[in-house]
This record gives sequence, structure tokens and C-alpha cells, in this order.
Amino acid sequence: MNIGFFDSGLGGLLILKAVAKALPQYDYVYYGDTANVPYGDKTEEEIYALTKAALTQLFERDCALVIVACNTASAETLRKIQDTFLQAEYPDRKVLGVIIPTIEEVIKPHYKKALLLATKRTVESNKYQKELDKLGDVTQLISIATPELVPFIELGEKEIATASAISTIERAGVGEGDVVVLGCTHYCLLKDSLREHFGSAVTIVSQDEVIPQKLAAYLEQHPEITSRLSNTGKRVIHLTQHRPDYDRLTAEFLGGAYLSDED
Repeated sequence: MNIGFFDSGLGGLLILKAVAKALPQYDYVYYGDTANVPYGDKTEEEIYALTKAALTQLFERDCALVIVACNTASAETLRKIQDTFLQAEYPDRKVLGVIIPTIEEVIKPHYKKALLLATKRTVESNKYQKELDKLGDVTQLISIATPELVPFIELGEKEIATASAISTIERAGVGEGDVVVLGCTHYCLLKDSLREHFGSAVTIVSQDEVIPQKLAAYLEQHPEITSRLSNTGKRVIHLTQHRPDYDRLTAEFLGGAYLSDED
């Protein structure tokens, strides 16, 4: 069986790339709902329906475990998916998100101040703060929506996106010993530039570095899942809508197979 990845667009490919590098033996299937991107302007009901449809597609493609690499979907629907949809339809499958593993990276060193950069919908959900509260952590979390970063990144304008992110971080008053959480999969592409600018004074938490180690630990703790996974190193990508530039991005990120648009 496969490990699945779901995102509303292509940002999750960066997570898949990092996981496949750390755990190359497993077979992976990526499902990008590019026909409906972005999710940030949709209602909670719409996000739930789209997420459920995507997960159904991945389960039908023989995925034993799916990582919801979309922060918006993780924030809005993941708990409902786990508590209702899986229990009723796929009780033998698992779905994991990216927010709780990211939060664990924040509370582990006990940062005094954390700045979350994320999409508008992720910030409005207050999911990161809720998870901090559940864990009784006293880190001061400042959440700022930075939806303008994604279009710049997708257009290849990383320098503009980096400059915008730096300006936001500095205006938020982040200083030495604080942490910046990149709460959108696209933002992983900015981590190196941000670290070069801020040096060791500010810690940058990027989900493409968090998820591989967390998934490896999860699989080690759940041999009943690991024993079901196939080991041929296959990578397959499904997109619900195709554009010519997606082929280039797919090859650049993974060098993997690209399958035609979904029916």
C-alpha cells in the first residue's frame, strides 16, 4: 500500500519531496486539487467536502496513510475527518495533518514568542493557538496572514516574496531567541533566504523539515501500518486540473511521473 499526500495545490509537493528523500523506500501518491485552489476563500463546509473527496481518491488508490499537507484543510476539517469520515467509511486508514507536528517543534525549546505566517483562512481558524492552549504552552503566538506570498512564489518571484516576509517579520517585533513558523507549504521555499537574513538570532520552522522526522517516528511507533506499506520507491502525482507549467514544477520538485487530468 501507499503513503498519500493531499494539498489544494502544488505546495504539498515540497513536503512529499522532503519525505521521499528521508524515506525513499516507500511508495507515494500525491493528489493536488488544482481545479479548486485556493481553499482559503471557501467555506468550512466546502473545504470539508473537497477534502473528503480527495481522501476518497487517495484511499481508492490504495493509500494506507494520508498526510493532509494543506494547512487550511488541516485547520478547518482534519478533526472532523478523523472523527466521522474515517470512522464511518475507512476505519482501517489513517489521516495526519501538519499543524500539530509543527506546534510540537515550537513548544519543545520553549520559545517566548512565536510568529506564524500563514494564509488568511489558517490564521482565522486560530488552530495553532488552540493547539498551544491544549498543551498548556505559554508561548506568545502572533499570527499574521500573508496570502500575497503564494502568488509571488508560484510566479517564481522568490526575492519579492522573501522581502515581503522579512518586512512582515520585522514589523511584528520578532527578535533574538524568537521563532518564525512558516505555516503554508509554499513558504518552505523561503526558509533559506530568511535564515540567511536573520542568521541564528531567529529560528525558522519549516514544515518540509518537520514532517519527515515526525512521519518516520510515527511509522516506527505503528508497525501495523508500516507492515502494510509497499517498498518499490514509486512516486505518482495526480492533479485535478493541468497547466503546462505544472509539468515543469513536478519534474523540478520530484522528477516523478505525471498522470493526466482527473475525470
